[in-house]
Amino acid sequence: MTSTGNATTPRPRRPINRDAKRVLLFNNPLTGHFLPMLPLARALRQQGHAVAFATAAGMAASVEAEGFELVPAGPTTDAVIAEVARRTGSDILAGRTPELVAEFFAGARVDLTLDEALAGAGDWAPDLVVSEHLDFVGPLVAAVRKLPSAVMAIDPALEPELLDALAAAAHSRYLDRGLEAPTHAPSGRWLLDLCPPSLQRGGALPALERIALRPEPHQRPEGTPRAPRVPGTGRPRVLVSFSTAPGASAKLGPVLRSLSALDIDLVATAGGVPAQDFGLEPGRAEVFSFLPAAELLDGVSAVVHHGGSGTTFGAAARGVPAVVVPGTSGQQRQADRLAAAGAGLALPVGKQEPDSIAAAVDRLLAEPAFTRAAHRIRDEIAAMPSASEVAERLTASVSG
Repeated sequence: MTSTGNATTPRPRRPINRDAKRVLLFNNPLTGHFLPMLPLARALRQQGHAVAFATAAGMAASVEAEGFELVPAGPTTDAVIAEVARRTGSDILAGRTPELVAEFFAGARVDLTLDEALAGAGDWAPDLVVSEHLDFVGPLVAAVRKLPSAVMAIDPALEPELLDALAAAAHSRYLDRGLEAPTHAPSGRWLLDLCPPSLQRGGALPALERIALRPEPHQRPEGTPRAPRVPGTGRPRVLVSFSTAPGASAKLGPVLRSLSALDIDLVATAGGVPAQDFGLEPGRAEVFSFLPAAELLDGVSAVVHHGGSGTTFGAAARGVPAVVVPGTSGQQRQADRLAAAGAGLALPVGKQEPDSIAAAVDRLLAEPAFTRAAHRIRDEIAAMPSASEVAERLTASVSG
């Protein structure tokens, strides 16, 4: 779920901060790895600190729409996928073994990005580096330049075998620079953990200084108008939010048609595909190309999604139960944790037919226990430190 904010929209005057720091955020050039970092970035800026993102130039539109500076670093995701295939002879999209995932995030991408990132960081001169947990460029830049660094865990803790593979892939990149290699992944001084306790995996977090950070549904840039919405009918409103990548609509259409048989109002993200292309009755579903999660979730009683952390945590923050239809191991991780917490249903691969999804939504709406469990997680999230509180704590700990 992304927004289409206007980069030229005037922003309110920021308070002058005489102790202002320069904070450089690193992320893989993927929307799902960028959006979870925005609340902290916005909070830092609101407190008067200088904030920039170091990522591929292809992310410029998203970064600049938020009013942040881009420090270009590294190639596109497609280029890294191609490099992994060249090195290993394997297509990471066809099979995500821990070794292939590690080669992508901590191997090939680091090799193709580090020199440009070091040059950009040298010019921008940050006081603090913050990286999302599958970005291994930022921690290495911080180590080379002897800067304090934090890593933001945008998912529940990764599986131990994947963490071991990531640490192994990163190891030689530190030694090549004459640095002591971390013994674990992720590395840094602080671990900013977005995952609420009920959805966290036990015993898998690295031994860093952990700071809980409240996850928030993505909101459009400050000062940009909200999209007009169709008034509800009083029936339960169900959001269907799958991938908006090309080809995703092939799965979305049958799901929407099956759900349309229920006595509900439908909202869906469709990646630019017109609503009439799904074979629904006119006006049966409110369909958007892109819309911030905070707006998509307004008045929603249940969500159907793939299990990405942004949607999982965003819906949980609103206390909305979900039917999760994962397609990858990472999405399965979120699905399993949500189901274990009682706040949703997980449909494994092979059991994701449109009729099965509709039956799961019907059950979710009929059994109040799912909503009660989702409300418990919502209350957990509300009790977590806000982005503003975490921004103050981090910058107060940085000298200079």
